[in-house]
Amino acid sequence: MSSSVPSVGDVIVHKEFPPITRHRLALYCGASGDHNPIHVDIDFAKAAGFPDVFAHGMLVMGYLGQALTDAVAPSRIRSFSTRFAAITQLGAKLTCEGTVTELIEQGGEQRAKLALTTKDQNGEIKLAGEAIIAL
Repeated sequence: MSSSVPSVGDVIVHKEFPPITRHRLALYCGASGDHNPIHVDIDFAKAAGFPDVFAHGMLVMGYLGQALTDAVAPSRIRSFSTRFAAITQLGAKLTCEGTVTELIEQGGEQRAKLALTTKDQNGEIKLAGEAIIAL
């Protein structure tokens, strides 16, 4: 992020990720310790009523967190919260963005409130959230 003060409406977080692959999901299982077969076993996923495996919600949240910290130094992040909006399918190409929604002062510190989203290539919101950052 540049040293100038952002304005309401400015997009200050933007990062695109490659399509989610079976390999990425398997790696995330190992890294996170979340070995739920719904994320890697197509037979299990189909038996549960899904067309295929799908991404871990926390993997998608990790992408959003990475996009945020690529744009804003972690020492300037005062809060980061998200909510899951939809399942992220295998092959989804995700884009994470953060838009300034409000400029505020808290405890004598100038801050910006950001609306955060993670969308797939079709524009469907997979994750939504908010961050407050120090300016």
